[in-house]
Amino acid sequence: MYLTIQAIVLRVTDYNDRDALLTVLSRNHGKLTIKARGLRRKNSPLTAPCQLLAYGEFTLFEYRGQYSINEAVSLELFQSLRKDLLKLAAATYFAQVSELISQEDIPNPELQSLLLNCLYGLSKLNLTHEFVKPVFELRAACLSGYTPDLFGCHICGCQNPDRFDLSAGMLECQGCRSDASPGIRLPVTPAVLEAMRYICLCNPKKLFSFEIGSDNLKLLSSLTEAYLTTQLERGFSTLDFYKSLLI
Repeated sequence: MYLTIQAIVLRVTDYNDRDALLTVLSRNHGKLTIKARGLRRKNSPLTAPCQLLAYGEFTLFEYRGQYSINEAVSLELFQSLRKDLLKLAAATYFAQVSELISQEDIPNPELQSLLLNCLYGLSKLNLTHEFVKPVFELRAACLSGYTPDLFGCHICGCQNPDRFDLSAGMLECQGCRSDASPGIRLPVTPAVLEAMRYICLCNPKKLFSFEIGSDNLKLLSSLTEAYLTTQLERGFSTLDFYKSLLI
């Protein structure tokens, strides 16, 4: 049986001296593991469409429950992204998160659109990695079922609280917190709160249509990173590498 998909390559793993296994994210079939026969050979026609972060059209052949690539064509390689190490590191982090939160053979068009939009933003729109990173993290958390409650302090109802509970995903006023309350709270400014609300609720096509100052952007990025890793209960090697480049 043949299957044609449009997918982003999330990971490439050596299989043997000639072949490799790709983990890809498709719109209608979710995450798939596919074999790329001959990919590791010199001058393989699969080299471009099967590289990490490439977006391509793949014609697959299924045999005994294993998909193999019959044909592959590049749709977008995001070449300018590959010339900037920090942007490439951030994009690779996005891919690792996407692999974790997607599931085999379960459609996830929203996640694929998010990842494509972020790669497009980094490469075609020339947005900074500092700006795109928190947008991806918070929106990915929402798509994973961890949409935070951003409409007032969960204790007193104040619309402008100054703390965010990473574990509960709720806002809180500093004065409302009990000394015995568990969990970690991070400070949140009105500008950061406005940006978070926008990222969670906006039209996917307008993800980057907001402005935020540099100081608040740093606070937003720290908060979204901590929130995503707290909710997923794990860290990411690609995030560690990205952050090592910032030192």
